[in-house]
Amino acid sequence: MQWAWLARRLVGAVPTILLTWTIVFSVLQFIPGDPVILMLQGNPASEEVMTNERHRLGLDRPIIAQYASFMWNVARGDLGRSFRTRQPVTAMILEQMPHSLELALGGLLIGILLGTAMGVFAGMRPSGWADTGAMTVALIGLSLPSFWIGMLLIHVFGIMLGWVPILGRGFDALILPSITVGLFLAGGLARLVRSSIIEVMGQDYVRTARAKGLPMVKIIGKHVLRNAMIPPITLLGIQFAVLIGGAVVTERVFARPGLGTMLIESVLTKDIPLVQALVVYTTTVYILINLAIDLLYGLIDPRIRPEPSR
Repeated sequence: MQWAWLARRLVGAVPTILLTWTIVFSVLQFIPGDPVILMLQGNPASEEVMTNERHRLGLDRPIIAQYASFMWNVARGDLGRSFRTRQPVTAMILEQMPHSLELALGGLLIGILLGTAMGVFAGMRPSGWADTGAMTVALIGLSLPSFWIGMLLIHVFGIMLGWVPILGRGFDALILPSITVGLFLAGGLARLVRSSIIEVMGQDYVRTARAKGLPMVKIIGKHVLRNAMIPPITLLGIQFAVLIGGAVVTERVFARPGLGTMLIESVLTKDIPLVQALVVYTTTVYILINLAIDLLYGLIDPRIRPEPSR
């Protein structure tokens, strides 16, 4: 592992983080609605009470002062308290994080297994019936809305057949949401794996391996898949980060808690500290996952490992 390369990547991510935090702070200032009025939820309050509450929350300070305070607090790891619940936003996010991770990992597993299988199946027999069938299924997974797939799965497997529960916690209740999320991921992954497989199958080293009489299973596992998986890994990393940030539609359909649902609710109530904290965590996750993908590239293909410093 090249520590100098890692340090450069981490330092290079700092401007991205600062720019993202600045953008979210600026956008939240233009969202209509008074956070104090939203916090009161329609309860009557005098102007004096509302003024005192704005002062307590720091909303009466100049925008520049609020921005400087926000950046300083984030740098210290203090993301503040929710306007709505008065709880530390870090504790609120950590409480919902396991739900989002369960759904993200479940959808990722379904997507990898189904998408890789369809992509390899189609790529090994391009322009044939297998290719057409696999890509048709992939296109369906990409085209159908997540809420429609979720409701269809609920109706068939939850209500008509009664095989799995629709609501609740545990492995059984995670099956249908994971399939709903995973089908979309599988569709994109299958198309990308297929294209990579077709490209790699035309390389000289694959033709040489086939001429040597190596079994097709060994050729696919050792030569084809290893060299064809770099573009799909990029897609998987990005999609996994998106899923952690919130498969909002799926969470809504299956009435599951999670970061996506929390983000929507915090935006609607203009809970500024919670929205800012969610963006901070999401940005960090994206950067760490992209860094992990870059490291994984070097493990899969030694030719693209970072050169040691001289």
